[in-house]
Amino acid sequence: MFVKSRGEHASKHVLPKNLALLLCFASFCAGMFFSNRTWMVPDAKGIPWTSRTGGKQFVDYDRNIVLKNEGNNSGDISGSQHSILTMDKAISDLEIKLMASRAERETIQKDPMMSEGVKNIESTLKRKYFMVIGINTAFSSHKRRDSVRATWMPQAEKRKKLEEETGIIIRFVIGHSSTSGGILDKAIEAEEKVHGDFLRLQHVEGYLELSAKTKTYFATAVSLWDAEFYVKVDDDIHVNLATLGVTLARHSKKPRVYIGCMKSGPVLARKGVKYHEPEYWKFGEVGNKYFRHATGQLYAISKDLATYIFINQKLVQLLNEALVLVVRCMCSNRSSNFINLLVPPVIIVMLCLRNVLHKYANEDVSLGAWFIGLDVEHVDDRRLCCGTPPDCEWKAQAGNICAASFDWRCSGICRSVERIMEVHERCGEDKNALWSANFVQTIRTSS
Repeated sequence: MFVKSRGEHASKHVLPKNLALLLCFASFCAGMFFSNRTWMVPDAKGIPWTSRTGGKQFVDYDRNIVLKNEGNNSGDISGSQHSILTMDKAISDLEIKLMASRAERETIQKDPMMSEGVKNIESTLKRKYFMVIGINTAFSSHKRRDSVRATWMPQAEKRKKLEEETGIIIRFVIGHSSTSGGILDKAIEAEEKVHGDFLRLQHVEGYLELSAKTKTYFATAVSLWDAEFYVKVDDDIHVNLATLGVTLARHSKKPRVYIGCMKSGPVLARKGVKYHEPEYWKFGEVGNKYFRHATGQLYAISKDLATYIFINQKLVQLLNEALVLVVRCMCSNRSSNFINLLVPPVIIVMLCLRNVLHKYANEDVSLGAWFIGLDVEHVDDRRLCCGTPPDCEWKAQAGNICAASFDWRCSGICRSVERIMEVHERCGEDKNALWSANFVQTIRTSS
Protein backbone atom coordinates (compact mmCIF):
# COMPACT_ATOMS: atom_id res chain seq x y z
CA MET A 1 0.00 0.00 0.00
CA PHE A 2 1.20 3.38 -0.96
CA VAL A 3 0.71 6.05 1.62
CA LYS A 4 1.56 9.74 1.04
CA SER A 5 3.19 11.63 3.76
CA ARG A 6 1.35 14.52 5.51
CA GLY A 7 3.79 17.02 4.25
CA GLU A 8 3.35 15.97 0.69
CA HIS A 9 -0.46 16.19 0.88
CA ALA A 10 -0.44 19.70 2.37
CA SER A 11 2.04 21.08 -0.05
CA LYS A 12 -0.09 20.24 -3.08
CA HIS A 13 -3.14 22.27 -1.79
CA VAL A 14 -1.50 25.44 -0.50
CA LEU A 15 -2.29 28.61 -2.56
CA PRO A 16 0.44 31.05 -3.42
CA LYS A 17 0.73 33.85 -0.88
CA ASN A 18 0.22 36.70 -3.35
CA LEU A 19 -2.90 35.09 -4.80
CA ALA A 20 -4.52 34.75 -1.32
CA LEU A 21 -3.97 38.41 -0.54
CA LEU A 22 -5.43 39.44 -3.86
CA LEU A 23 -8.62 37.37 -3.28
CA CYS A 24 -9.16 38.92 0.20
CA PHE A 25 -8.82 42.45 -1.13
CA ALA A 26 -11.23 41.71 -4.00
CA SER A 27 -13.84 40.29 -1.59
CA PHE A 28 -13.63 43.39 0.60
CA CYS A 29 -14.12 45.74 -2.36
CA ALA A 30 -17.08 43.72 -3.67
CA GLY A 31 -18.75 43.85 -0.26
CA MET A 32 -18.47 47.63 -0.03
CA PHE A 33 -19.73 48.07 -3.57
CA PHE A 34 -22.87 45.97 -3.22
CA SER A 35 -23.86 47.10 0.30
CA ASN A 36 -23.29 50.82 -0.40
CA ARG A 37 -23.02 51.47 3.36
CA THR A 38 -19.38 52.42 3.67
CA TRP A 39 -18.77 54.37 6.96
CA MET A 40 -22.51 55.05 7.54
CA VAL A 41 -23.88 54.92 11.11
CA PRO A 42 -27.02 52.75 11.29
CA ASP A 43 -30.24 54.63 12.04
CA ALA A 44 -31.66 53.46 15.38
CA LYS A 45 -35.19 54.44 14.49
CA GLY A 46 -37.49 51.48 14.45
CA ILE A 47 -34.77 48.95 15.22
CA PRO A 48 -35.94 46.59 17.97
CA TRP A 49 -33.70 45.30 20.68
CA THR A 50 -34.40 42.78 23.40
CA SER A 51 -34.24 43.76 27.05
CA ARG A 52 -33.45 41.53 30.00
CA THR A 53 -37.13 40.99 30.62
CA GLY A 54 -37.75 39.61 27.16
CA GLY A 55 -39.83 42.56 25.93
CA LYS A 56 -38.89 44.66 22.89
CA GLN A 57 -37.90 48.30 23.05
CA PHE A 58 -37.94 50.85 20.21
CA VAL A 59 -35.92 54.04 19.98
CA ASP A 60 -37.53 56.96 18.19
CA TYR A 61 -35.72 59.78 16.38
CA ASP A 62 -35.55 61.83 19.61
CA ARG A 63 -33.90 58.93 21.44
CA ASN A 64 -36.98 58.56 23.64
CA ILE A 65 -37.42 54.98 24.71
CA VAL A 66 -40.88 53.50 24.27
CA LEU A 67 -41.51 50.18 25.93
CA LYS A 68 -43.31 47.46 24.00
CA ASN A 69 -43.99 44.27 25.88
CA GLU A 70 -45.02 41.15 24.05
CA GLY A 71 -47.11 38.93 26.22
CA ASN A 72 -45.83 40.50 29.45
CA ASN A 73 -47.67 42.77 31.89
CA SER A 74 -46.29 45.87 33.55
CA GLY A 75 -45.14 43.81 36.50
CA ASP A 76 -42.30 42.49 34.28
CA ILE A 77 -40.67 45.92 34.19
CA SER A 78 -37.75 46.10 36.56
CA GLY A 79 -38.09 48.15 39.74
CA SER A 80 -35.57 50.76 38.63
CA GLN A 81 -37.25 51.28 35.25
CA HIS A 82 -40.65 51.69 36.90
CA SER A 83 -39.26 54.18 39.41
CA ILE A 84 -37.79 56.29 36.61
CA LEU A 85 -41.03 56.24 34.63
CA THR A 86 -43.05 57.12 37.75
CA MET A 87 -40.73 60.03 38.51
CA ASP A 88 -40.95 61.29 34.92
CA LYS A 89 -44.73 61.21 35.07
CA ALA A 90 -44.77 63.03 38.41
CA ILE A 91 -42.47 65.75 37.05
CA SER A 92 -44.67 66.11 33.98
CA ASP A 93 -47.78 66.43 36.14
CA LEU A 94 -46.11 69.09 38.30
CA GLU A 95 -45.08 71.04 35.22
CA ILE A 96 -48.65 70.98 33.92
CA LYS A 97 -50.02 72.11 37.30
CA LEU A 98 -47.42 74.89 37.47
CA MET A 99 -48.39 76.15 34.02
CA ALA A 100 -52.07 76.02 34.97
CA SER A 101 -51.37 77.87 38.20
CA ARG A 102 -49.46 80.59 36.38
CA ALA A 103 -52.25 80.97 33.85
CA GLU A 104 -54.83 81.16 36.64
CA ARG A 105 -52.78 83.77 38.47
CA GLU A 106 -52.49 85.90 35.33
CA THR A 107 -56.25 85.64 34.84
CA ILE A 108 -56.90 86.72 38.42
CA GLN A 109 -54.54 89.67 38.12
CA LYS A 110 -56.33 90.84 34.98
CA ASP A 111 -59.76 90.56 36.64
CA PRO A 112 -60.16 93.43 39.17
CA MET A 113 -62.96 91.75 41.14
CA MET A 114 -61.14 88.43 41.51
CA SER A 115 -57.88 90.20 42.32
CA GLU A 116 -59.58 92.15 45.12
CA GLY A 117 -60.98 88.92 46.58
CA VAL A 118 -57.56 87.30 46.61
CA LYS A 119 -56.09 90.34 48.35
CA ASN A 120 -58.77 90.09 51.04
CA ILE A 121 -57.95 86.42 51.62
CA GLU A 122 -54.22 87.15 51.80
CA SER A 123 -54.77 89.97 54.27
CA THR A 124 -56.89 87.64 56.42
CA LEU A 125 -54.15 85.00 56.42
CA LYS A 126 -51.50 87.58 57.39
CA ARG A 127 -53.68 89.08 60.12
CA LYS A 128 -52.52 88.77 63.69
CA TYR A 129 -55.43 87.88 65.99
CA PHE A 130 -55.66 88.10 69.73
CA MET A 131 -57.46 84.87 70.59
CA VAL A 132 -59.33 82.02 68.95
CA ILE A 133 -62.20 80.59 70.99
CA GLY A 134 -63.36 77.10 70.08
CA ILE A 135 -66.70 76.11 71.62
CA ASN A 136 -66.77 72.34 71.94
CA THR A 137 -70.17 71.04 70.82
CA ALA A 138 -71.92 67.86 69.72
CA PHE A 139 -74.50 66.90 67.09
CA SER A 140 -77.25 66.76 69.72
CA SER A 141 -76.48 70.23 71.15
CA HIS A 142 -78.41 72.41 68.70
CA LYS A 143 -80.40 74.09 71.50
CA ARG A 144 -77.25 74.74 73.50
CA ARG A 145 -75.67 76.46 70.51
CA ASP A 146 -78.72 78.64 70.03
CA SER A 147 -78.66 79.62 73.72
CA VAL A 148 -75.00 80.64 73.40
CA ARG A 149 -75.77 82.67 70.27
CA ALA A 150 -78.60 84.41 72.11
CA THR A 151 -76.37 85.45 75.04
CA TRP A 152 -72.59 85.96 74.96
CA MET A 153 -71.61 85.07 71.38
CA PRO A 154 -72.01 87.99 68.92
CA GLN A 155 -73.85 87.21 65.70
CA ALA A 156 -73.76 88.25 62.05
CA GLU A 157 -72.18 91.68 61.53
CA LYS A 158 -71.23 92.02 65.19
CA ARG A 159 -69.21 88.82 65.03
CA LYS A 160 -67.48 90.07 61.89
CA LYS A 161 -66.77 93.36 63.62
CA LEU A 162 -65.40 91.44 66.60
CA GLU A 163 -62.92 89.66 64.35
CA GLU A 164 -61.84 92.77 62.46
CA GLU A 165 -61.64 95.28 65.31
CA THR A 166 -60.68 93.21 68.34
CA GLY A 167 -59.08 90.16 66.76
CA ILE A 168 -61.32 87.60 68.46
CA ILE A 169 -62.38 84.51 66.49
CA ILE A 170 -65.27 82.42 67.85
CA ARG A 171 -66.35 79.12 66.32
CA PHE A 172 -68.36 76.08 67.35
CA VAL A 173 -66.01 73.11 67.01
CA ILE A 174 -67.32 69.78 65.73
CA GLY A 175 -66.04 66.88 63.67
CA HIS A 176 -67.94 64.39 61.53
CA SER A 177 -70.21 61.45 62.23
CA SER A 178 -69.11 57.86 61.80
CA THR A 179 -71.24 57.71 58.64
CA SER A 180 -69.79 60.49 56.52
CA GLY A 181 -72.45 62.55 54.76
CA GLY A 182 -75.22 61.17 56.95
CA ILE A 183 -78.17 63.01 58.45
CA LEU A 184 -76.10 64.37 61.37
CA ASP A 185 -73.51 65.95 59.09
CA LYS A 186 -76.20 67.37 56.83
CA ALA A 187 -77.90 69.00 59.83
CA ILE A 188 -74.65 70.74 60.79
CA GLU A 189 -74.12 71.84 57.17
CA ALA A 190 -77.60 73.37 57.12
CA GLU A 191 -76.92 75.17 60.41
CA GLU A 192 -73.60 76.41 59.05
CA LYS A 193 -75.34 77.96 56.04
CA VAL A 194 -77.54 79.97 58.39
CA HIS A 195 -74.96 81.12 60.94
CA GLY A 196 -71.52 80.49 59.43
CA ASP A 197 -69.95 79.95 62.85
CA PHE A 198 -68.58 76.38 62.71
CA LEU A 199 -65.08 74.96 62.57
CA ARG A 200 -65.29 71.45 61.13
CA LEU A 201 -62.52 69.07 62.14
CA GLN A 202 -61.12 65.98 60.48
CA HIS A 203 -62.31 63.95 63.44
CA VAL A 204 -65.00 61.36 64.15
CA GLU A 205 -67.21 62.53 67.01
CA GLY A 206 -67.57 60.45 70.18
CA TYR A 207 -67.45 61.12 73.93
CA LEU A 208 -64.50 58.78 74.40
CA GLU A 209 -62.63 60.69 71.67
CA LEU A 210 -62.60 64.10 73.38
CA SER A 211 -58.83 64.01 73.90
CA ALA A 212 -58.26 63.37 70.20
CA LYS A 213 -60.76 66.12 69.35
CA THR A 214 -58.96 68.60 71.60
CA LYS A 215 -55.62 67.84 69.95
CA THR A 216 -57.15 68.17 66.48
CA TYR A 217 -58.84 71.45 67.42
CA PHE A 218 -55.65 73.17 68.58
CA ALA A 219 -53.68 71.84 65.61
CA THR A 220 -56.36 73.04 63.18
CA ALA A 221 -56.88 76.43 64.82
CA VAL A 222 -53.18 77.33 64.87
CA SER A 223 -52.89 76.39 61.21
CA LEU A 224 -55.82 78.65 60.25
CA TRP A 225 -55.32 81.72 62.46
CA ASP A 226 -52.20 83.36 63.81
CA ALA A 227 -53.27 84.31 67.31
CA GLU A 228 -51.67 84.96 70.69
CA PHE A 229 -54.03 82.61 72.58
CA TYR A 230 -56.19 79.61 71.75
CA VAL A 231 -59.12 78.92 74.04
CA LYS A 232 -61.34 75.88 74.48
CA VAL A 233 -64.82 76.36 75.99
CA ASP A 234 -67.75 74.00 76.54
CA ASP A 235 -71.12 74.91 75.04
CA ASP A 236 -72.87 75.04 78.43
CA ILE A 237 -70.62 77.75 79.91
CA HIS A 238 -71.31 81.47 80.18
CA VAL A 239 -68.38 83.67 79.10
CA ASN A 240 -67.73 87.39 79.44
CA LEU A 241 -65.51 88.02 76.43
CA ALA A 242 -64.03 91.35 77.53
CA THR A 243 -63.08 90.02 80.96
CA LEU A 244 -61.60 86.89 79.39
CA GLY A 245 -59.58 89.04 77.00
CA VAL A 246 -58.25 91.29 79.76
CA THR A 247 -57.32 88.22 81.81
CA LEU A 248 -55.34 86.68 78.96
CA ALA A 249 -53.75 89.99 77.93
CA ARG A 250 -51.86 90.09 81.24
CA HIS A 251 -49.87 87.09 80.03
CA SER A 252 -49.46 88.02 76.36
CA LYS A 253 -45.72 88.61 76.62
CA LYS A 254 -44.96 85.34 78.37
CA PRO A 255 -43.78 82.21 76.54
CA ARG A 256 -45.52 78.83 76.97
CA VAL A 257 -48.47 79.86 79.14
CA TYR A 258 -51.24 77.47 80.22
CA ILE A 259 -54.15 79.33 81.82
CA GLY A 260 -57.21 77.99 83.61
CA CYS A 261 -58.62 76.93 86.94
CA MET A 262 -56.03 74.43 88.07
CA LYS A 263 -57.24 71.39 89.95
CA SER A 264 -56.07 67.97 91.06
CA GLY A 265 -59.05 65.65 91.22
CA PRO A 266 -59.10 62.01 92.31
CA VAL A 267 -58.18 59.25 89.87
CA LEU A 268 -61.32 57.09 89.59
CA ALA A 269 -60.33 53.45 89.29
CA ARG A 270 -63.77 51.83 89.58
CA LYS A 271 -65.34 50.90 86.28
CA GLY A 272 -68.78 52.21 85.39
CA VAL A 273 -68.47 55.57 87.15
CA LYS A 274 -68.32 58.87 85.31
CA TYR A 275 -64.78 60.01 84.48
CA HIS A 276 -63.39 56.50 85.03
CA GLU A 277 -59.67 56.37 84.30
CA PRO A 278 -58.64 53.03 82.70
CA GLU A 279 -54.96 53.87 83.26
CA TYR A 280 -55.40 54.63 86.94
CA TRP A 281 -52.43 52.42 87.85
CA LYS A 282 -50.05 54.97 86.30
CA PHE A 283 -50.88 57.44 89.06
CA GLY A 284 -49.75 55.26 91.95
CA GLU A 285 -51.89 53.73 94.66
CA VAL A 286 -55.67 53.66 94.50
CA GLY A 287 -57.07 56.94 95.82
CA ASN A 288 -54.26 59.10 94.46
CA LYS A 289 -54.94 62.33 92.60
CA TYR A 290 -54.08 63.61 89.16
CA PHE A 291 -51.27 66.10 88.59
CA ARG A 292 -52.31 69.76 88.40
CA HIS A 293 -54.22 70.62 85.24
CA ALA A 294 -56.82 73.14 84.11
CA THR A 295 -60.45 72.14 84.48
CA GLY A 296 -62.02 71.23 81.16
CA GLN A 297 -64.84 73.80 81.09
CA LEU A 298 -62.51 76.58 79.90
CA TYR A 299 -58.76 76.88 79.44
CA ALA A 300 -56.34 78.80 77.22
CA ILE A 301 -52.87 78.15 75.88
CA SER A 302 -50.37 80.42 74.18
CA LYS A 303 -49.45 80.13 70.52
CA ASP A 304 -46.18 78.26 71.09
CA LEU A 305 -47.99 75.51 73.00
CA ALA A 306 -50.65 75.24 70.30
CA THR A 307 -47.85 75.04 67.73
CA TYR A 308 -46.26 72.24 69.76
CA ILE A 309 -49.50 70.26 69.47
CA PHE A 310 -49.78 71.10 65.77
CA ILE A 311 -46.28 69.85 64.99
CA ASN A 312 -46.96 66.53 66.68
CA GLN A 313 -50.32 66.13 64.95
CA LYS A 314 -48.90 67.07 61.54
CA LEU A 315 -45.90 64.79 61.90
CA VAL A 316 -48.08 61.80 62.68
CA GLN A 317 -50.32 62.61 59.69
CA LEU A 318 -47.33 62.83 57.35
CA LEU A 319 -45.95 59.54 58.63
CA ASN A 320 -49.34 57.90 58.17
CA GLU A 321 -49.47 59.13 54.57
CA ALA A 322 -45.91 57.94 53.94
CA LEU A 323 -46.69 54.51 55.37
CA VAL A 324 -49.81 54.19 53.20
CA LEU A 325 -47.80 55.17 50.12
CA VAL A 326 -45.07 52.64 50.89
CA VAL A 327 -47.60 49.85 51.49
CA ARG A 328 -49.35 50.65 48.20
CA CYS A 329 -46.06 50.48 46.32
CA MET A 330 -45.26 47.15 47.91
CA CYS A 331 -48.69 45.69 47.18
CA SER A 332 -48.50 46.76 43.53
CA ASN A 333 -45.43 44.52 42.96
CA ARG A 334 -43.64 47.56 41.55
CA SER A 335 -41.55 48.51 44.53
CA SER A 336 -37.88 49.20 43.94
CA ASN A 337 -35.07 48.35 46.29
CA PHE A 338 -35.15 51.98 47.47
CA ILE A 339 -38.81 51.65 48.53
CA ASN A 340 -38.07 48.39 50.31
CA LEU A 341 -35.28 50.08 52.24
CA LEU A 342 -37.70 52.81 53.38
CA VAL A 343 -40.18 50.42 54.98
CA PRO A 344 -38.34 49.49 58.22
CA PRO A 345 -37.41 53.06 59.28
CA VAL A 346 -40.87 54.42 58.43
CA ILE A 347 -42.59 51.71 60.50
CA ILE A 348 -40.19 52.22 63.41
CA VAL A 349 -40.73 56.00 63.44
CA MET A 350 -44.50 55.47 63.23
CA LEU A 351 -44.47 53.18 66.25
CA CYS A 352 -42.33 55.64 68.18
CA LEU A 353 -44.33 58.79 67.38
CA ARG A 354 -47.91 57.56 67.10
CA ASN A 355 -48.59 58.23 70.78
CA VAL A 356 -46.07 60.93 71.64
CA LEU A 357 -48.98 62.98 73.01
CA HIS A 358 -50.70 60.27 75.00
CA LYS A 359 -54.47 60.53 75.35
CA TYR A 360 -56.08 59.73 78.70
CA ALA A 361 -59.80 59.15 79.25
CA ASN A 362 -60.42 62.79 80.22
CA GLU A 363 -59.40 65.51 77.77
CA ASP A 364 -58.41 68.05 80.42
CA VAL A 365 -56.08 65.49 81.99
CA SER A 366 -54.63 64.73 78.56
CA LEU A 367 -53.87 68.39 77.88
CA GLY A 368 -52.17 68.75 81.27
CA ALA A 369 -50.14 65.61 80.59
CA TRP A 370 -48.88 66.99 77.28
CA PHE A 371 -47.36 69.97 79.11
CA ILE A 372 -46.22 68.25 82.30
CA GLY A 373 -42.68 67.67 81.06
CA LEU A 374 -42.26 71.02 79.31
CA ASP A 375 -41.11 74.36 80.64
CA VAL A 376 -44.66 75.71 80.90
CA GLU A 377 -46.06 78.32 83.25
CA HIS A 378 -49.31 77.16 84.84
CA VAL A 379 -51.57 80.11 85.63
CA ASP A 380 -54.37 79.44 88.10
CA ASP A 381 -57.04 82.15 87.70
CA ARG A 382 -60.31 81.65 89.59
CA ARG A 383 -62.18 84.20 87.47
CA LEU A 384 -62.34 81.47 84.84
CA CYS A 385 -64.47 79.19 87.00
CA CYS A 386 -67.01 81.22 88.97
CA GLY A 387 -70.27 79.69 90.10
CA THR A 388 -73.65 80.67 88.74
CA PRO A 389 -75.82 83.23 90.61
CA PRO A 390 -75.58 84.24 93.32
CA ASP A 391 -71.80 83.64 93.25
CA CYS A 392 -70.97 85.44 90.00
CA GLU A 393 -73.60 88.10 90.73
CA TRP A 394 -72.05 89.03 94.06
CA LYS A 395 -68.60 89.23 92.49
CA ALA A 396 -69.93 91.44 89.67
CA GLN A 397 -71.52 93.79 92.19
CA ALA A 398 -68.18 94.00 94.01
CA GLY A 399 -66.43 94.94 90.76
CA ASN A 400 -64.81 91.53 90.22
CA ILE A 401 -66.60 90.38 87.08
CA CYS A 402 -66.09 86.72 86.25
CA ALA A 403 -64.69 85.59 82.90
CA ALA A 404 -66.67 82.34 82.98
CA SER A 405 -69.46 80.90 85.10
CA PHE A 406 -70.84 77.37 85.54
CA ASP A 407 -72.00 74.87 88.15
CA TRP A 408 -69.29 72.51 89.38
CA ARG A 409 -71.76 69.74 90.19
CA CYS A 410 -72.94 69.66 86.57
CA SER A 411 -69.54 70.39 84.98
CA GLY A 412 -71.36 73.25 83.26
CA ILE A 413 -74.49 75.32 83.83
CA CYS A 414 -77.18 72.95 85.04
CA ARG A 415 -80.01 72.98 82.48
CA SER A 416 -77.99 75.51 80.50
CA VAL A 417 -80.56 75.94 77.72
CA GLU A 418 -83.11 77.28 80.25
CA ARG A 419 -80.74 79.06 82.64
CA ILE A 420 -77.93 80.61 80.60
CA MET A 421 -80.00 83.72 79.83
CA GLU A 422 -80.52 84.28 83.55
CA VAL A 423 -76.80 83.93 84.17
CA HIS A 424 -76.12 86.36 81.34
CA GLU A 425 -78.49 88.97 82.70
CA ARG A 426 -77.28 88.75 86.30
CA CYS A 427 -73.55 88.16 85.74
CA GLY A 428 -72.89 89.58 82.29
CA GLU A 429 -70.50 92.48 81.75
CA ASP A 430 -71.46 95.84 80.28
CA LYS A 431 -72.49 95.69 76.62
CA ASN A 432 -69.80 98.20 75.64
CA ALA A 433 -67.02 96.51 77.62
CA LEU A 434 -65.98 94.33 74.70
CA TRP A 435 -65.31 97.28 72.42
CA SER A 436 -63.46 99.41 74.99
CA ALA A 437 -61.34 96.79 76.78
CA ASN A 438 -57.59 97.39 77.14
CA PHE A 439 -56.58 94.12 75.54
CA VAL A 440 -57.32 95.54 72.09
CA GLN A 441 -54.00 97.40 72.37
CA THR A 442 -52.20 94.09 72.15
CA ILE A 443 -53.63 93.36 68.73
CA ARG A 444 -51.09 93.81 65.98
CA THR A 445 -51.45 93.53 62.23
CA SER A 446 -48.45 92.29 60.30
CA SER A 447 -47.51 94.41 57.33
